[in-house]
Amino acid sequence: MEVVLGGKPVNIDSAEGEITIADALTMADKRQAKDALFAIIDGQNKDMSHKLNDGDIVEIISKGDAKGLEVLRHTTAHIMAQAVQRLFNGAKVTIGPVIEGGFYYDFHYHTPFNENNLKTIEKEMKKIIAQNLTIKHHSLTAEQAITKFSEMNEPYKVEIIESLGEDTVTIYTQGEFEDLCRGVHLPSTAKVQHFKLLSVAGAYWRGDENNEMLQRIYGTAFFTKDELNDHLNFLEEAKRRDHRVLNKDLGLFMFDEDIGAGLPIYLPNGARMLHALEEFSRKDALQRSYLPVRGPILMKQDVWKVSGHYDNYRENMYFTEIEGAEFGIKPMNCVGHVKIYAAELRSYRELPIRYSEFGTVHRHERSGALHGLLRVRGFTQDDAHIFCTPTQLHNEVVAILEAIQYQMGVFGFEYTIKIATKPAKAMGKDEDWNWAIDELGKGCDSLGLPYDILEGEGAFYGPKIEVHIKDSLNRTWQVGTVQIDFNLPERFDLKFIDQDGNAKMPIMIHRAIFGSLERFMGVLIEHYAGRFPLWLAPIQAVVMNITDASEKYAENITAKLLAEGIRVESDTRNEKIGYKIRAAQMRRVPHMIVVGNDELDNNTLALRLRDGTNINTNLEEYIDKITDLSDNKTSELWR
Repeated sequence: MEVVLGGKPVNIDSAEGEITIADALTMADKRQAKDALFAIIDGQNKDMSHKLNDGDIVEIISKGDAKGLEVLRHTTAHIMAQAVQRLFNGAKVTIGPVIEGGFYYDFHYHTPFNENNLKTIEKEMKKIIAQNLTIKHHSLTAEQAITKFSEMNEPYKVEIIESLGEDTVTIYTQGEFEDLCRGVHLPSTAKVQHFKLLSVAGAYWRGDENNEMLQRIYGTAFFTKDELNDHLNFLEEAKRRDHRVLNKDLGLFMFDEDIGAGLPIYLPNGARMLHALEEFSRKDALQRSYLPVRGPILMKQDVWKVSGHYDNYRENMYFTEIEGAEFGIKPMNCVGHVKIYAAELRSYRELPIRYSEFGTVHRHERSGALHGLLRVRGFTQDDAHIFCTPTQLHNEVVAILEAIQYQMGVFGFEYTIKIATKPAKAMGKDEDWNWAIDELGKGCDSLGLPYDILEGEGAFYGPKIEVHIKDSLNRTWQVGTVQIDFNLPERFDLKFIDQDGNAKMPIMIHRAIFGSLERFMGVLIEHYAGRFPLWLAPIQAVVMNITDASEKYAENITAKLLAEGIRVESDTRNEKIGYKIRAAQMRRVPHMIVVGNDELDNNTLALRLRDGTNINTNLEEYIDKITDLSDNKTSELWR
């Protein structure tokens, strides 16, 4: 039998299906065999215990290979589950997948786990690793597996097997621990060395809030100690930058249980920042020939039936009854814009028509998924919809991408573009989809923007561009979209009269750059760690007096700056100036204007920047400088 192991042809004196990858590799290259974790054959991950067949081309994945990180973490999750069941008699295992940055496992146990329990579990995991338990797998029929896990008193595993609808399932064992799993895993527990359990939280069984609450333990694992330490340092910095934590000093938003989960309330500072974002976006849209419109939050159910939302999106919407008629709270703004377009007979000479709206929408999110401003139920979008002819589509896509380039550049965001293509269930002809996808790609090519393809991840009604930004911690966030829609123009029978007098259907484009302003604002808070650029800061300056004699002077300066549209406050409290400066620094205020008797006598200002720089200036120069800095959307505090 001949196989290719790690790129090298190997002749093995054995019949097909009689020798494992591990044994064959040991014979061929003992050093590589020592570091091997698992293998890939024909694109499929295989355990090292997999039996070889003649002609197999085997890619060996060794310690340190990025492809092995997921398998390392999945194996660590099983070690954690084994440790939990050793320590907590009666704990039942449910599911334990790998997630971005680590893994988790959900357990059913009568007593809540705590942080001290995590340390105890880690110690037991180290014992399991030291035991060097061989990790094996075997297949059972579904009926056999159900019997087995029923006898083990693991009802969640039984429910999973019954829901799979498969004839056979795979069981992995390590020592006394057995679990239902598709694999693959590392050859033994000793291959895991550098791990950390991170936190414990509640989670509903299968993510359904109608099911019982389980306990979820999060963890992570890496191949080296340095990688683990770097990741833990990253997590600590992310905690410090958490927008909910920073909000305690910044005072931007709040949530109130009496009002409802996932429904943010903006405090004065947050509203100021939100208005600055909206003003920036609105001005740019007007300069790009978008027409401002505004639609109602409530619309009758009939329009949602025509649009398809009633049948396909109803579980994510909120409905109410008014005078015997059912109304839906809008989950998106597109239907209102469609109705504006349809209100008149349109000529090709009017196209393209671009409608823009800061539209507030509401979508039902499960309470367990809510997360500060990053995942809410009520939010506002910088939404726009474009109606154009097929020949205009290319230029419109390019123009949107140019707007994205400009706006993301102002914030200093690097970003990547992904084009999502036709899913399995979609409306529209293949040729229309192919043409639209091609036009999105050509739009990116025109500006030299590279992009990745997300096969089958478009919406059912058309392909889209996704914009993914990278923040200061190198985390990526999906924000804006450019979506071509084959659905709404057809459902609402939208038309324009072409130059030959024929009625044609327009192309419809959905466009958002920030996406959800709430989410974008949450990202900005963490990206800047609350130290916003001057133009965006909710309070751009605080005027503070040193002496009682300079109090009136401070108030006059504040009034003049407010008259110029500068977001400023005065701090004339009977406190020491050092206390006032520290208070402003805690709020990350860019400019602190200090006035005492010298400034009063000389009609000047002592300006202290957030970075500690001190500048002597006067009111007229200061107004010119701050206006210039704000108008140019610079990241500089002074120049």
